[in-house]
Amino acid sequence: MSATMSGSGSAPCRFAHYFVVCGIDNETGLEPDALAALYQWLEADRQGRDPEAVAAGENFDQSPLKRTFKSKVLAHYPENIECNPFDQDAVNMLCMPKGLSFRTQRDSRTPQFHSFLITREDGSRTYGFVHTFYEEVTSPQICSAMQTLHQMHQAEHNASAHNCPSSSSSSSSSSSSSSSMDSLASSLDEVESPSSTSSSQGGRRSCGCSGEGYDSVRDTLYVSKAMCLITPMPFMHACKRFLSQAHRAVISHQPPPLPLESYVYNILYEVPLPPPGRSLKFHGVYEPILCQRPGVGELPLADFPLSEAFRLLGVENLVQIFTCVLLEMQILLYSQDYQRLMAVAEGITTLLFPFQWQHVYVPILPASLLHFLDAPVPYLMGLQSKEGTDRSKLELPQEANLCFVDIDNHCIELPEDFPQFPNKTEFIQELSEVLLSFGLSPEGGSSSPDPTVGSQTSALEKELKNTSLSELVDDRKNGNLGGEALDVLELLQGNPTLERLQALAKRTGVKVARLEALAAGQKAVAEEGVGGRSPAEEEELRNAKLNVQLREVFAARFATMFADYESFVIQNSPDLESWLTNREQMHNFDKASFLSDQPEPYLPFLSHFIETQMFATFIDNKIISQWEDKEPLLRVFDGRIEKARLYNVRAPNLRSSVYQKCTFLKESAQAIEQRLRKIDHTAIHPHLLDMKIGQGKYQQGFFPKLQADVLASGPTNNKWSNRTCSTQRRVDRHRQQNDHLVLDNDLKEKYMQEARNLGKNLRQPKLSDLSPAVIAQTNWKFVEGLLKECKMKTKRMLVEKMGREAVELGHGEANITGLEENTLIASLCDLLERIWSHGLQVKQGKSALWSHLLHYQTREEKNEQLSESPVSNGQEKRKPESSVGLPALRVSVIQDMRHIQSMGEIKTDVGRARAWIRLSLEKKLLSQHLKQLLSNQALTKKLYKRYAFLRCEEEKEQFLFHLLSLNAVDYFCFTSVFTTIMIPYRAVIIPIKKLSNAMTTSNPWLCVSGELGDSGILQITKNVLEMTFDCQNLGKLTTVQLGHDNSGLLAKWLVDCVMVRNEITGHTYKFPCGRWLGKGVDDGSLERVLIGEFVVPCSDDDGGRGSKTPPLQRSPSQIRRISITSLTGRGNKPTTVQIQESIGEAVNNIIKHFHKPEKERGSLTVLLCGEGGLVWALEQFFHHGFRSARIFQKNVFVWDFYERTVAFMENADQIGDLQETPEPPGLNSESFCRYVNAVNNMPRNIGKDGKFQLLVCLGARDRVFPQWLPVLAECPVVTRMYEESALLRDKLTVSSLIAVLETLHDFPITLESSLTKSVEL
Repeated sequence: MSATMSGSGSAPCRFAHYFVVCGIDNETGLEPDALAALYQWLEADRQGRDPEAVAAGENFDQSPLKRTFKSKVLAHYPENIECNPFDQDAVNMLCMPKGLSFRTQRDSRTPQFHSFLITREDGSRTYGFVHTFYEEVTSPQICSAMQTLHQMHQAEHNASAHNCPSSSSSSSSSSSSSSSMDSLASSLDEVESPSSTSSSQGGRRSCGCSGEGYDSVRDTLYVSKAMCLITPMPFMHACKRFLSQAHRAVISHQPPPLPLESYVYNILYEVPLPPPGRSLKFHGVYEPILCQRPGVGELPLADFPLSEAFRLLGVENLVQIFTCVLLEMQILLYSQDYQRLMAVAEGITTLLFPFQWQHVYVPILPASLLHFLDAPVPYLMGLQSKEGTDRSKLELPQEANLCFVDIDNHCIELPEDFPQFPNKTEFIQELSEVLLSFGLSPEGGSSSPDPTVGSQTSALEKELKNTSLSELVDDRKNGNLGGEALDVLELLQGNPTLERLQALAKRTGVKVARLEALAAGQKAVAEEGVGGRSPAEEEELRNAKLNVQLREVFAARFATMFADYESFVIQNSPDLESWLTNREQMHNFDKASFLSDQPEPYLPFLSHFIETQMFATFIDNKIISQWEDKEPLLRVFDGRIEKARLYNVRAPNLRSSVYQKCTFLKESAQAIEQRLRKIDHTAIHPHLLDMKIGQGKYQQGFFPKLQADVLASGPTNNKWSNRTCSTQRRVDRHRQQNDHLVLDNDLKEKYMQEARNLGKNLRQPKLSDLSPAVIAQTNWKFVEGLLKECKMKTKRMLVEKMGREAVELGHGEANITGLEENTLIASLCDLLERIWSHGLQVKQGKSALWSHLLHYQTREEKNEQLSESPVSNGQEKRKPESSVGLPALRVSVIQDMRHIQSMGEIKTDVGRARAWIRLSLEKKLLSQHLKQLLSNQALTKKLYKRYAFLRCEEEKEQFLFHLLSLNAVDYFCFTSVFTTIMIPYRAVIIPIKKLSNAMTTSNPWLCVSGELGDSGILQITKNVLEMTFDCQNLGKLTTVQLGHDNSGLLAKWLVDCVMVRNEITGHTYKFPCGRWLGKGVDDGSLERVLIGEFVVPCSDDDGGRGSKTPPLQRSPSQIRRISITSLTGRGNKPTTVQIQESIGEAVNNIIKHFHKPEKERGSLTVLLCGEGGLVWALEQFFHHGFRSARIFQKNVFVWDFYERTVAFMENADQIGDLQETPEPPGLNSESFCRYVNAVNNMPRNIGKDGKFQLLVCLGARDRVFPQWLPVLAECPVVTRMYEESALLRDKLTVSSLIAVLETLHDFPITLESSLTKSVEL
């Protein structure tokens, strides 16, 4: 115990925590890889075969040299460390992800390096660096076991292949490809470098038939072994160099200067972590090794070379993957090489600064954990591909939201419709410039020699000239020759003919400039390497500088985008404890205000990004920082923003989307260079230990058995360890005091974890203990997580939507934008896709939901044909939308699918599934449709495994219930997105039956207008009051123009209303009329513009729904009046106060309309002409005190007053012309006359009330109506037509009305063409 304690006292400050050796255990011999067996068990289960039978049988159809055997941790030092307990299963699995592999002397045995990481439950990480090499097998038992296995394989092979003499490798591949997901099983050979692979494959291909397999007499057998360092920080370069030097010591002819134990002891106990901002030098077996750690204000340590990730994928691809990671999609990396998987995964996650990936992160996914690809959560995983496996054979459980990255083939597959990163083009340009300055091509691709090297070079040269960066690439000081240029140099220098030519050219004075320049550059680099640092160190420095510059460019983008994020953080908790307990209910960030401050092009990306878990965690950390120390990444980021503010003396324009380049490139690279040029600390040299003599004798090519007792614990008198121990004690004391002050630490950690785990469930798969029971447990966690996520998403959608509608009813402030609503709906679509792809048996197409719907459709249509009757299942008719007129609309899953299938605009299954979800949501049928779909249990059983979410009855019920709650609000998420599709509409004209004028001899016509356009004039067949028509999506409907040509004897027509229904979405609009159309009746109108109101469906299935959405199209209102004129004699005249209030309200509504974002304003026509609109309120004003006694049995209208006023003024003009001293008419009265005459002279017969409406609208649009009021009030006609008490005759009221109406002058009022058609002004 004391040993482990002394070993762990300073563990947090030690460079390395463990040294591990994995390989074959000679005692237990050859054991088939248990994980590979488990994988086959899972695979059989997935395919419905009997898993037990598979597990029982040995796999002899594969050559034993290709099979995987169980590796073991042979030794690890020290035994255990308190702060980082040793996880044997996980380390073994990740050191040798495919178990042991065997080779003979004919095969390539190049050592391989790869790294891995283990993420603990709390999200902290430990890094592992592994050097895998081959060692000769000396145990005769293992050699003979291998021989036996080979003979059995040979017999099996001959039996199966007597008719087809194919090679064993092809037979094994054909047998393995029979299993659909087997292409994922990366249990084949160790990957080699391309050159060695081809040769070894060539050698091995013949192994089946020609008897060149394994023969214990003739062949030497080798087996893989791994050395591994486990460290708290990712010092990749240093670990790689230490391990390769240790391996060199094992295989060299001379024993190393000191026993290997000395070097291992030194790195475990005597090499400290470099302090922040310092560099450290320690000693390997042969050469010193340098490492450096960034300072407190710098970007955190990232030692994986980003140049590798950019080389493998190219800038554009990398930026696209980076965007997918930011939006927390599922990212699957695919490569034959473990180190490539690790380099890309770590590279992308380091670029996220100041954010951190919050979900499943497994850069190397062992074959046995393949069921994790089924995880219905965001993940970033790396999968090792088999050599020669085709991507098309790779069947992945869910692809709707998957970004698939094929690293080896430099290509990516992106999810559909995902938003682009802001300023993507300029961003890519800036990154390309950084890469070119280091001689790397932005397109990526390897820089290996190539026959077309000359043409490539010239192309590269052209590209450099274009970007005016050639001088940077030729920057000799850094040795930055482009890869191709170096290849040219090597090619030319080794060519004797060219050398002779060059010598000849020199003698004759002709210069081969290009070659000389290259050679000079190379020579300079070599000299510089000699003058201080080895080429390897030079390369390391170059990588470090490139890394930091690329990362700075990414960090600068975030610093620009979120420069003012602090202003939008909502901090309303008195202390940490109350914040943690209420975390789930609280809004921490004012999203709507933040988005409204951003440039338009950024919005699609930002609206998605601020919904992610990584952004939520970032804001949580910001809030917690008022009570605790700032989280390190946050501290650096806030420092950056502060610095940028100091530089920008004038306040930066927030809404500007002008691209700002990163300004920190030089200084960040210099900081690294200074640290590596001037070493701050040097660790103790390795030295002889107090060891037993005669043990661990050096034997070339074999890794010795190290003396465990020497390596079990570190020194007790080490100054450095004492110092760190005392520091540690001080920190512990300080922490304990804090705990008493704030919160019990465990409790706080629990709260923090819960707070962070909102919406996500499983951070990390457990790498050990993989029994089917554990897998079931994991799936159960997924099911619970999906249900919780569904609850949160629906709740958020309801709260946001209802909040907005509460505003329209006059309560509080709006906090949802159309953009935000669209983001929430998109994330609901994504959630449904993940639920439908969880536990899927059979994968068809990229969308699991659409695939299920298609299966359902096929079955239902079969049943339909069998019964020869309309589809009955789930085809309940919905009740008519209103008591009058429209026939019932059929409600059916299949019907809605057919609508989507007929839309040519949508090309993919994922797109169809999303459109179907949007349509069902808009129709308030989403829950009902999904219930109907899942009611076919036989189909669900056929498609899904037992543990799938959709087969957990109770969770499924709760899920449908959460979706049902969305019926409480109105969505227009289908209509507003698919704006160009053709939609069938049905219109019904409803006359007032009791007056028996339902029949008319004239020819009626109709024109329907919406927010997106109008239908044009549609002639209606005489006496047929219903019609259907197809036209491009009109959006939300606003007006209907209804008229007739006044022909025949029965030309007069009394219409109650017009009903129009969108036949796809079922949205119905009522356009109330209640007036006559005809000459000599009512106001003589032959045409009316009717204003629509949305009809809220009241079907049985949502009975008892308390919270209906208020009608979107109009203010809350009473029943439409037939005409103000005819009401004035009925004793319910509004009071003067009511009239003034209604005008104020109408004007207010118009002002609010213009304060909304442009895309969300809805219809201005409704606010002008609809119920409670401006026209209606002014009509009340002009009717107050109006003498409307019938003259000769005819109604008198306000328009009559206007006409008489105009007649009087024009008459006065004429009299003025006759008299010598005319009173010049005011400009205002002139404009009034001009407008009234223009309205009177138009060819349309819109009636007197229609003309009044049009005049008010034109006056509001042209900002002249308030100027007309004094003209009307002062005209002598007023005294004849208005009583003394009328509002129009009260000067005070008129002047206050003018002031109210003038507030509209700040806004650009535009009128629908249905109102202003054929008016000439």
